[in-house]
Amino acid sequence: MASLESVSYKKIRCRKKPAASDIVFNVFIYGIFIIFAIVIIYPIINMLAYSFSYGADSLKGRIYIFPRVWSLETYKDVLFERKGLRYGAVTTISRTVIGTAAGVFANALLAYIISRKNSIFKHALSLFWIITIYAQGGLITTLLLYWKMGLKDTFWVYVIPGLVSGIYLLVMRTYMKSIPDSLEESAKLEGAGFMRIFWSIISPICKPVYAAIAVFIATTHWNSWFDAMIYNRFNPEYTTLQYELMKIITYVSGGVITENSPRPYPVSVITLRAAVSVLTMLPILIIYPFFQKYYVAGLTIRGIKD
Repeated sequence: MASLESVSYKKIRCRKKPAASDIVFNVFIYGIFIIFAIVIIYPIINMLAYSFSYGADSLKGRIYIFPRVWSLETYKDVLFERKGLRYGAVTTISRTVIGTAAGVFANALLAYIISRKNSIFKHALSLFWIITIYAQGGLITTLLLYWKMGLKDTFWVYVIPGLVSGIYLLVMRTYMKSIPDSLEESAKLEGAGFMRIFWSIISPICKPVYAAIAVFIATTHWNSWFDAMIYNRFNPEYTTLQYELMKIITYVSGGVITENSPRPYPVSVITLRAAVSVLTMLPILIIYPFFQKYYVAGLTIRGIKD
């Protein structure tokens, strides 16, 4: 007869029958998650259904999962006939790519400076950036400042003011402080300078936190519309996708084909809102799953022993 020590844990676990209370608990938990998933996914499916619907038919309502009358006219109108949306797409993509790359580099370089033991004024600089998290100058003073700096009515008003964030800076600083000092000291003995150490030693170790912060910065740039309305309202070439979507949602009849148009109206306000919403959220839905794993690895600060 086999002893308990000779039986593997896997076989013992397989022989154990789940208790009735465990089954009820699992069914309850899975039920909650299924309901939660439906609540999240259904609005997206409904929006897709409206975006592929014929404009006149969408005005009747009661479209849930599938369109009653399929049509691509709304997407043709959005992609080829609306100049503001084309300008908005170029500006949004440009500010997201440039702003994310510049923001990650600026935050990482400053975090490296204030995370080193021998850095001068590191405590004062850390306190300064903490204050910026809680204290804001206000809209009017910010607008006047950007105007004096020559940033208003330019593309760079989207990139330069938000180049460094106190929250992202402190997260990176905390992560870099957990890196052993022996790595930097060994590099200095080999003759490496500060930029060489930052680029070749610190940055490869900090890739998880870089990726996590990059997702945050990119999402912020992609979803921003208020700065376009305040600083570039009269420059249509610097508009953003989200600002154009806001205008479509706010101004119901502006630029939308209606019954009085010379041709049948295959595009309605409802289908136009749905199509623009789908196009604006699609890149985030595609990119986010590839960076999701970096959230835990990048934002969980763990100690590293020498």
